[in-house]
Amino acid sequence: MDVTLGGMPVEGFAEAHLEQSGRFPAREPAWQPVHTVYVPADVFGVHTVASWGEAARELLAVHLASAGDLAEVFEVPDGQAADVHRLVADKLNTEPVEDLRIDFEDGYGVRDPAQEDEHAAAAAEAVAALYAAGRLPRRWGLRVKSFADGDPGRSLRTLDGFLTAVTRRVGQLPGGFTVTFPKVLMEAYLGQFAACLAELEEGLRLPGGTLRFELQVEAPQTVLFLQRSADLVPALGGRLAAAHFGVFDYTAACGLPPHEQRLDHPACDHARHVMQTVFAGTGVELCDGSLAASPASASGPDVRALWRRHAALVRHSLAHGFYQGWDMHPSHLVSRYAATYAFHLAHRDEYAGRVGAWQDRRTAGGGVLDEPATIRTLTAALTRAGHALSRRGSSPA
Repeated sequence: MDVTLGGMPVEGFAEAHLEQSGRFPAREPAWQPVHTVYVPADVFGVHTVASWGEAARELLAVHLASAGDLAEVFEVPDGQAADVHRLVADKLNTEPVEDLRIDFEDGYGVRDPAQEDEHAAAAAEAVAALYAAGRLPRRWGLRVKSFADGDPGRSLRTLDGFLTAVTRRVGQLPGGFTVTFPKVLMEAYLGQFAACLAELEEGLRLPGGTLRFELQVEAPQTVLFLQRSADLVPALGGRLAAAHFGVFDYTAACGLPPHEQRLDHPACDHARHVMQTVFAGTGVELCDGSLAASPASASGPDVRALWRRHAALVRHSLAHGFYQGWDMHPSHLVSRYAATYAFHLAHRDEYAGRVGAWQDRRTAGGGVLDEPATIRTLTAALTRAGHALSRRGSSPA
């Protein structure tokens, strides 16, 4: 490209613009799960997804029988409560889990090597059965042990055994797979893990780039190297799919007392904002952490107290631009979907009106003067709302 300014060439422009287009391509938000359900490998089985859905539906029926109940618990306006209640009930009936992660790390612990091998094989058998029945979640995968533990061989042995068993039983690797890579204290571990995934692909005869992974941001050291690694994403050759925030390891590493190890702590806000800055425009998805709590009892007050707390954290994540989070108990499905649907419905009509006014070159109501960047944000919000509110296999709502 021959570019000049006042007859003088703009040296290096073509190369810089080409690099920009490759690293920060313009794109609309793709479908992203609203959560990742985290299940320890030793309790995961072919019935896990169904049992989570059944437990959540029972809680909804017992403790949120009406739209009025939902409005009171989740602070949803009366005019939206019926729609949110219907959407939550429908979701729990049709697709209670959007993203599943079988955990071989903290939720699983250190086991006898032979026992972990057995659990990896059993997990693969359950995944194959779910796939055959058409009940495997749209996203799925496993979390392996950290290289920071000093034994990468154990991590890779579990991953290799699991993938080998799944592909052997199914005849292919079902779509939607990802692997979660935790406690990345050294940047070098990322390149090493990406190289291992490439070797596994070759051994399993999978197309190049099939195996992608999620980085877990769980320590201040990780935040520091993210801030100074301008070329991290391209250096990993497209294998980095997402970055997930780990609230409990992070707050513990920051020295926070136990009662302050919470997702809405300012220290967590800082880490999330670093993640947003580092991965902006790269296509790497962002996912927030979790609430490590379940209802204290089956009583109505205890269940509703849990839902209120979890919903408040979900709203905090959404307000900070994190549209996905980890869920660790079936009760979380109700509050996750209720808070998420209410968030997306709250301003959908307003946003659509403002985008329409911009497209028609007229002034939006309420004296709003939208900038092009705001219109892009409004359009992206409408796209995300459509993805979140649509049913699996259907067009966006």
